[in-house]
Amino acid sequence: MKIDDYRLLINLKDYRTIRATAKKVLISQPAITQRLKYVEETLGGKIFLRTPKQLVPTSFGEVVLEHAVNVIKNEEALRNRLALTNSSISGTLSIGASSLFSQYFLPEVLRVFTEKYPDVTVDLVTGVSEEIRQSAEDFHVCVIRGEPLNEFECDRLFSDPLHLFDTYPLKKGEERPFIEFKSDPGFQRLIENWMSSQKQIRFRRSMKVDHFETAKQMMKRGLGMTVLPESISLTEMDTCAHIPLVEGNRSYTRETWICRKEVISQLPQVDAFLKEIMGKDWTLGG
Repeated sequence: MKIDDYRLLINLKDYRTIRATAKKVLISQPAITQRLKYVEETLGGKIFLRTPKQLVPTSFGEVVLEHAVNVIKNEEALRNRLALTNSSISGTLSIGASSLFSQYFLPEVLRVFTEKYPDVTVDLVTGVSEEIRQSAEDFHVCVIRGEPLNEFECDRLFSDPLHLFDTYPLKKGEERPFIEFKSDPGFQRLIENWMSSQKQIRFRRSMKVDHFETAKQMMKRGLGMTVLPESISLTEMDTCAHIPLVEGNRSYTRETWICRKEVISQLPQVDAFLKEIMGKDWTLGG
């Protein structure tokens, strides 16, 4: 069996359905089904029971999955040890990053980094910050929004003020549709706390979209108001009505953090990436 087979088994266990796994790893459902059948025939037993709602590991499968986890860990440990013995900067750099950071900031960072270190292979996973948090142990480096990770070394990259935007004047007492977008629970709580403190602005919660960029585009077409971070809406601040999210003397912001385990920083490719990203001027608008 290949390392990728073990990774597939772990993904099937984590995402619980072939459909969800296919969506996450970008492999077709028939290909995953065929590969799982091959693995089960090779090992001589059923790894999962197929129920109408999810895959359930069998007792046979639990033994295989435990072994799969150990195989992946040993493979990563070997690669890390080999990287430490190599004087040149090479190997694999695994990054988990929030969707917002990945869309607006990470491409340029990676362009510069890969030009400097062409022998480094970058493995990248993006998602809402909560998804990255849950999988933090799988990455060399995580870039998340909100609160820093517990038991990780974390450095703040920048603080991102939040604003309420609309194409219509934000008049007192006037009700407008509010466009929400999928985010992590921390961001949702922050927005809920601010909205509950507002007595002058009336929100009609009628739209919920999958992505902050979708919310921004719908707002720009006059369909309602939405809350956006300043870092991705500098142009809209010149063209749309907006107010900062404040309550008393408190400004509502989202912090962006880069996190890693201390021992991982010793890897040359990780150390080089940390120096690259932390050496950048993250002043908003700069």
